[in-house]
Amino acid sequence: METQRKASITVVDESTVGVTSVLARRGEHAILQEGVSKDELTLGALGYKQEFKRDFTIWESFSVSFSVLGLLPSIASTISYSLGYSGTGGAIWGWLVSALCIQSTAFTMAELCSSMPTAGGLYYASAVLAPEGWGPLASWFVGWSNFCGFVTGPCSVNYALASMLVTCGMISNPDYAPETWHTYLILLLLLVINGLITMQSTWFIGWVNKVGTVFNLVVVVIFLIWFPAGSINHPKTNHSHAVWTEFQNGTEWPIGWATIMGFLTSIWTMSGYDAPFHLSEECSNANIASPRAIVMTAQFGLWLGAAIILVIVYTVKDITDVVAGPYGQPFGSLCLQVLGKRAGLAMFSLNIIAQFFVGVGCTITATRVVFAYSRDGAIVGSRWWSQIHPKTRTPVYATWGVLTVSALLGLLMFASPVAIGAVFSIGAIAQYTAFTTPVFLKLFNNERFRPGPWNLGRYSKPLGMIAFGWWCVIVPALCFPAVKGKDLNALTMNWTCLIYGGVMLIALSWYAISGRKWFKGPRVNVQYIHEGTEIVEGHPADEGTGHIKKMEATELKE
Repeated sequence: METQRKASITVVDESTVGVTSVLARRGEHAILQEGVSKDELTLGALGYKQEFKRDFTIWESFSVSFSVLGLLPSIASTISYSLGYSGTGGAIWGWLVSALCIQSTAFTMAELCSSMPTAGGLYYASAVLAPEGWGPLASWFVGWSNFCGFVTGPCSVNYALASMLVTCGMISNPDYAPETWHTYLILLLLLVINGLITMQSTWFIGWVNKVGTVFNLVVVVIFLIWFPAGSINHPKTNHSHAVWTEFQNGTEWPIGWATIMGFLTSIWTMSGYDAPFHLSEECSNANIASPRAIVMTAQFGLWLGAAIILVIVYTVKDITDVVAGPYGQPFGSLCLQVLGKRAGLAMFSLNIIAQFFVGVGCTITATRVVFAYSRDGAIVGSRWWSQIHPKTRTPVYATWGVLTVSALLGLLMFASPVAIGAVFSIGAIAQYTAFTTPVFLKLFNNERFRPGPWNLGRYSKPLGMIAFGWWCVIVPALCFPAVKGKDLNALTMNWTCLIYGGVMLIALSWYAISGRKWFKGPRVNVQYIHEGTEIVEGHPADEGTGHIKKMEATELKE
């Protein structure tokens, strides 16, 4: 069958586009129709054709990532770690130290995003930046780690939300005795609602997340004012010296290590800023707007999160009651302790609504990750997960696949609170392993990297070294249990290393047994030239069917 093409097409020169492409690494160049937009050209230079509608601007991308961040609800879900492990001093110093270190990871990720604005994100970057012959393994490892982080996200966020709703019932009706299956059914309902929203069009998703971002910001402002002003305690706030210097060790480890273990609060909260990377194929002017959205999210998280932590440590009166209170939900106990029953329940309810938008944002980003890896055939059932619905132009099958996995993970709550709590740590380790691996590869294989229009210049390497050092500290810390010796048992054990390690061991074993034979990393789906021969869908094209010229930078259509 003869290949039909228009008369004038373009051979893309990656050096003028400013991307680090898997095509250039193999000595190949993409072929696109002349006159394509700048974003289509950039994506084509990376080896992919445009499939999504680019309805996102920098603000929609920021809205999704800020919704995933969900500052107040995310801190509320994990405050028992920082406050419970090391007291008020550990909570505030732990946030400042860890959130500042996290900025190095966010900035280096933004630089990668500008150079490789594709939904595959970190997985694609690892394939390109790895040493010769190691690209497929590097991308496989990062892809599965990122996959673990994101598919646990909707489960952990909605489990926390379900627990909050159950806590509301307990506060409103003291005679209510919740069962585990009550929480699980609420979790399933929330997952279904998330799915119904996420499967809609890009425009609708962007609108929902803008509403969610505004609501999250409003709730943060209300919290920052209402908590100290409306406190029913006397004095309303704690003494500054005690707040900053009191370290109450809630673990059986030295207080310094307990404080580092409490970093989980900031690590979990500050783990959604990579969303613009995965949404870059739906964003206009992606190689500039997407990295800016990443940096904006990280900076908002740092400073607004610090303000939230300050309010908490200045108003909390009984840490033990918050961490191990009768409701099993630390923020619910905190609201009652500071504001009283009626006002506390109102504040807690606002936090619940904000948490709902966090779940939506997590689900959206997770589906884009699954779509990107499925497009390259890296996940079982890729043929289904990589399909884009013709009407909504979104990965509908991937949406429900992610939520099914989340529903299955939710069954861990029937094992023990520690088992389901491990999902928080798994997400943190999996995400930061995926975040840091391509940064590490760039540090030691820098000649492969071609900076995009948004880059760090001479600060790239120092920030990359800080990001890698940060990862080396937090991974063991997130795997430690709070107790040791005779107090360590199946219910108090930290199962993070076993669950995350088990999943990654299975993934790497699959690669060793089968994947290495057929998985070659990102799968190019555009026409390209290899050694002077034009390739169309993996086969040489007919010669003499059109005029080909090389794309210059001045020809980019904005």
